[in-house]
Amino acid sequence: MSVYQFSAQTQKDGEKSLSDYKDNVLLIVNTASECGFTPQFQGLQKLYEEYNSRGFEILGFPCNQFGNQDPGTDEEITHFCQSNYGVTFPMFSKIDVKGENAHPLFKYLTNEASGMLSKQIKWNFTKFLIDKNGNVINRYAPQTKPENIEKDIEKAIT
Repeated sequence: MSVYQFSAQTQKDGEKSLSDYKDNVLLIVNTASECGFTPQFQGLQKLYEEYNSRGFEILGFPCNQFGNQDPGTDEEITHFCQSNYGVTFPMFSKIDVKGENAHPLFKYLTNEASGMLSKQIKWNFTKFLIDKNGNVINRYAPQTKPENIEKDIEKAIT
């Protein structure tokens, strides 16, 4: 299995297969607009601008499961991300990332890369780095700043 076997609803274009990102390095992030880690959107956008032309994509997945920190509609979330952080990387529709109703992609990601003490995602801005073949390379905790992932991205791209 790989991430390419999954699809998800985008905020703009309907259902999108992750196989459309084949041969790219991916950073998949569960996001929230009202979280203490929300300023990470700025660092994520910077990574996207730096590496997108070299085969790197960031896929944002809003989630409202942690402290009700993303209560808006898809349209409100998109507007917030674009107007406050200049986000241009793909944002998907709001999903669950843990529990019984977790999106199948996140069930797969958490099975492939456990967090500290648990497979379950514990908070917003958990990040998964995916290689060009769709395999999980690493999982990063919410407090890991995007700039601290840059060396791993560079290595995966080359």
